[in-house]
Amino acid sequence: MRKAGGSGMLAGKEKAMPAIETMTIGEKLDISIRSIALKKAGDTEGADRLLKTAPLPSYIAKIIKERVGADYLVNSGWNLSEAEAEFGSDWLSR
Repeated sequence: MRKAGGSGMLAGKEKAMPAIETMTIGEKLDISIRSIALKKAGDTEGADRLLKTAPLPSYIAKIIKERVGADYLVNSGWNLSEAEAEFGSDWLSR
């Protein structure tokens, strides 16, 4: 994993994740497992917040942009680092 800056700190009981450029499959799986545990414990908001720290796959981000709009992606809080790496940092404004 390569750091891209920022703390990536989360509120509550979630383990803090650094802001990153790339994330391994294992790290993505760890986030998913921890998110499921939070949801099972009744912390749906924490689970959603944690899940959004994992990069949204670029192909999904592209579909959401096309069908729902760039504003939704900007305001949703999803980690868009993979889409930015693939499509460029200005992809949402194009």
